Parts: sequence; structure tokens; C-alpha cells
Amino acid sequence: MDKNFQEEQFTGIVEFTPPLYKQRYQFIKDLVEKYKPKKVADLGCADCSLLWMLKFCSCIEVLAGLDICASVMKEKMHRLSPLPGDYLQPAERPLTVTLHHGSVAHKDPCMLGFDLVTCIELIEHLEESELKKFPEVVFGFMAPSIVVISTPNSEFNPLLPGVTLFRHADHKFEWNRVQFQSWALEAARCYGYSVEFTGVGHPPTGMENVGFCTQIGVFVRKYHQTCESTQSEKPTEAVHRMVFKAVYPSLKDEKYLQNAVVGEVVFTAQIIKQSLLDRLMAEHEEHNDDQRKFKFQPSMNCFSEDLGKRVVEKSMEPFVNGNVVYIPLRTIFSFPKVNQLCGTFERLCKLIAGKVTLSSDGSAVMLNIEHENEEN
Repeated sequence: MDKNFQEEQFTGIVEFTPPLYKQRYQFIKDLVEKYKPKKVADLGCADCSLLWMLKFCSCIEVLAGLDICASVMKEKMHRLSPLPGDYLQPAERPLTVTLHHGSVAHKDPCMLGFDLVTCIELIEHLEESELKKFPEVVFGFMAPSIVVISTPNSEFNPLLPGVTLFRHADHKFEWNRVQFQSWALEAARCYGYSVEFTGVGHPPTGMENVGFCTQIGVFVRKYHQTCESTQSEKPTEAVHRMVFKAVYPSLKDEKYLQNAVVGEVVFTAQIIKQSLLDRLMAEHEEHNDDQRKFKFQPSMNCFSEDLGKRVVEKSMEPFVNGNVVYIPLRTIFSFPKVNQLCGTFERLCKLIAGKVTLSSDGSAVMLNIEHENEEN
């Protein structure tokens, strides 16, 4: 919620470069790169800026956002949709992004199963009754491996021009470091977490005693939870409303994998074909310098069918027969990109079956070269 509050007004005594909200997002990104979570939820996701940045992290397969204000999410949620390039070149990992309208004080099954939960500049917006429920929902019910909570450090406020009481009109409170750490340590103790404190937004030289502008608690769930952290029964009734869902194309999906393999096989075969024809043309011209014009006739001047079969068997070399170039599948499979996509030769054969023109025995891709004759 309100992660992009008007920090541009904080000039004079303190300026943050990069802006403070970007430092918070970078902190989360660094944490993701360190721990490699597959499922991440951002509570109080607001305009989805953090989610948009995290969708590019290759380890994440599930992203979810939750906010009490649906209209703010809807303003920018289109940025979370796949782009045309995502369909042209699907990623190896799957990615599903969902946005939900609801309160962080309510339990909903859609918020279960996450490895990392972020709460960036959220808790200071909660009413007292919501703040009381918050630890049970996040640490007790959701119980992710890691929770990151950031909140303003009120000790820094005197350095911020224009700030009299709170940094934003919607803030219900702003804690100093002792208050935040006391609350965080109690939540960690109750629900079986350890917590480390840090922050972003360094104070000016000589004023280090006020601490970071944004204070951050990183909670890590312990392997053995205490008896006090017993979770309540998981409710089966949904209370949050989904307002957005995007499923990105992925090579884990057979349809997208097949399209990628067929495209790569055809592309590779065309490269091999052109290389073969260029070589044969050069060899012929070398032996026919006295001819003023040469019309390429592969059916008369290239390998015979019997010779071609022998070449394929012994060296996997492509060959020409008539107006057709034969490129052995084994040769195509040896190319790194094709090999990486398919994994096994048998998988390659299965994926291109019925999609690529093959020889009668299925051992080679067949490409017509009549148009090369016309061009030459």
C-alpha cells in the first residue's frame, strides 16, 4: 500500500538515490536471488510495481498480490500480462500471476503455499484491530518460509522536510526502532520464526544514530515450530476476490514446447541446407571455370541415393537427391538448442511427428530446393 508516497518532497536535508521505494524493491529482489523462492506473495501490492519487477526473476513460478483497494491494482495490472515476445519465445519455467482484492486481516486458502511473503510499507496503514489479526494470518495461517516486513522509522522523520506527524495521511502509526523490533520479536517468538533487522535509506553523515529511513524485518521460519505457534484449522471458504490472472506460455506446456521444437528444427534444417548448397555450388564452379553460366542441377551433379544413404549412416552428413535435401535428424539433434529443448532423440521424434516433412523411414528432414534452381 502506498509504496510510492511522495518521496520527491524529501529534498534539502536528505535525498535518496535511487529513490527510497526503489531501494526497498531492490532489497526484495536481492533476497529472491539469494533464496530462490518459487512462490511469492506481496501483501498490500498497490500498483503492482514490485510484482512487475519480480516476474522477471527466473526462479519464481507463482506470483500473487493482495490489496484492499481494487481500483489501484486495476490501474496498472495490465503490465503483468504476457507480451507477444513471451509467446514467440516461451520461457522454460512456468509463471502464473494473480491479483486478489481483500484484507490482510482475513484468512483465505488462495494465500497458502507461498515460500516468500512481502509486506512493504503495509502495516502502518492497518487499523488497530487489523494489526492484531495480522501476525496470525501471515505467520500462523500462511506460514511461509520467509516474511519481509518494512515500515517507516519514525526516528528519521525530523530529517524529512514537510513531515510533521506521519509521512502519509493514511498512516495509522509510525514506529521507532524499539517499537518495531519489540512487535517483530514477539510475533517471531509466538509463531516459530527468527528475525533479523536491517533497512534502506541511509541517514546523512554524522546522523547515523537515527537509523535507516525504512526499517526492515526479515523473518525466517524455524524447522521446528513451538507449541505456541499451532496453526488454526485452514478455512475452505474463499473471502478474497480474484481480479486478475495471467498464465505465461512455458516450455513446460507441451503445446508451446512442440511449437518451439518444430520452429528450431526447421530453422536448423534450413541453415544446414543452405550451407550444403553453397558448398556444392562452390565445388561445381571450381571445376567448371570455362562455363559462362551454370544452372545448378542437383539431381544430375550431386550424390546418388545409394551414396546418400551411406553418407547418412556413416557420418550423418546431409545430402541431395533430385530436388530434395535430406538432413538427418541425428545431425539436427546434435545442435545445442535442439538438444536442450528435447533432451532425448526419442523426444525429438515424438514432438515433430506430423509437423515436419520426414523421409519414409523418418530418419531425415526433407526440404525442397526447386526455388534455388530458379534463383540460380
